[in-house]
Amino acid sequence: MPPDLKPATGVNMFRVVLMMFQLLALAAYSSPGAADMPMLQAQGKYWVKADGGRIDLKGVNLGNWLIMEFWMMGQRSEEMDDQCTLEATFDKRFGYAERQRLMKLFRDNWMTERDWDMLPRFGLNLVRLPFIWSLIEDEMNPRHLRADAWHYLDQAIGQAEARGLYVVLDLHGAVGSQGLEHHSGCANRNLYWSTPEYQERTIWLWEQVAKRYKDRASVAGYSLLNEPWGTTPEQLAGVVQTLYERVRAVDPNHVMILPGHNMGIDAYGKPEDRGMLNVAFEMHFYPGFFGWGKPGVEVHRDWFACGPNGTGGSCEWKERLKRLNAAFFVGEFQPWADVENDIAGQVTRATYDAYASMGWASAAWSFKLVSNSGGQGKVNWGLVTNAEGVKVPALDFASAPLADVEALFRQFGSVAYKPHPGVMKWMNSAVAPEPFKVR
Repeated sequence: MPPDLKPATGVNMFRVVLMMFQLLALAAYSSPGAADMPMLQAQGKYWVKADGGRIDLKGVNLGNWLIMEFWMMGQRSEEMDDQCTLEATFDKRFGYAERQRLMKLFRDNWMTERDWDMLPRFGLNLVRLPFIWSLIEDEMNPRHLRADAWHYLDQAIGQAEARGLYVVLDLHGAVGSQGLEHHSGCANRNLYWSTPEYQERTIWLWEQVAKRYKDRASVAGYSLLNEPWGTTPEQLAGVVQTLYERVRAVDPNHVMILPGHNMGIDAYGKPEDRGMLNVAFEMHFYPGFFGWGKPGVEVHRDWFACGPNGTGGSCEWKERLKRLNAAFFVGEFQPWADVENDIAGQVTRATYDAYASMGWASAAWSFKLVSNSGGQGKVNWGLVTNAEGVKVPALDFASAPLADVEALFRQFGSVAYKPHPGVMKWMNSAVAPEPFKVR
């Protein structure tokens, strides 16, 4: 016992006991993972630890937490499909301060202690953390931090560390929006590429993030822009080059993740030829969806078997990254949705293993999805969902009483869960499945 913690009575004894509890709580929160998590780097084609040993990063996205996607919580409608519209609706109905309170209520309930405890049960060691710019920057006072700017990122990194999980920080919605999609936070804007001020504010935001976390080993990397499809591949490469240089000046340590266009990454050229070191490229691959075949074993088998000629699919990307001498991050993919339960688990495990065998980090979309009817169902993009028969109401946020909005947001924190049994089974199996093996 330290010399100043001497036996005492009354108030002093209470203070001693309180201090001891605080120290014990801090120790518990910091373990087991934080002290054992080395800073990661991208060395050539691979993600590596400080000693140069390779690490297999298998993760999942924490979608709909720090940037909303309404289809993930049973609230999507033609009138309400992005966070900006919801915030404007709350401002008009309740006022700005009340909107801030409601957003905090939502975030405090979407991810709770039980969610963090669930993540390691799927055999994962990484989370990708999508966030919107206004989580950090004061929207009323540009280039100034919100008073609570670091509350949720600090919380997420701390919770992940305590469970031995690495974190990729992902700017999912840049100021002005980097595309037309609803998941940029503000649909149909795409003003980022035509507005130098928005690009500068994004640089400023990442500089603030880098200053805070540059020495945090559990941060695996910075995903600089999610799905930046509102421009050409050439403009993307140029803008990201500037973004990389400015952030790298602040943080010499972390992997910078260069976003791919939906047309690929060729416009960048070889990163080291452009002075970009300790970087990885990011693409999102969705076999079975968005016009890429049908969900099931065959479309994934074809992707990893490199297509009909043996040179396409994942092999084409493997060769491309070999030429570029660059590491890779499959920032989004979906292997289990619309596939029978046990086979879904096998495809998921085999997909993670296949990416790891090539040295690629990966993160599935997404950890949690809440539906109006509940249950896993067949077409479900969540590793966890609300249980069968546990219903979540669909609200009209333009007219729903304030009490109903509050009740819905609180329900997200207490609703009974159903983890995907097939995925959980096979992600923890000592024997790897072989669903892609040609029989």
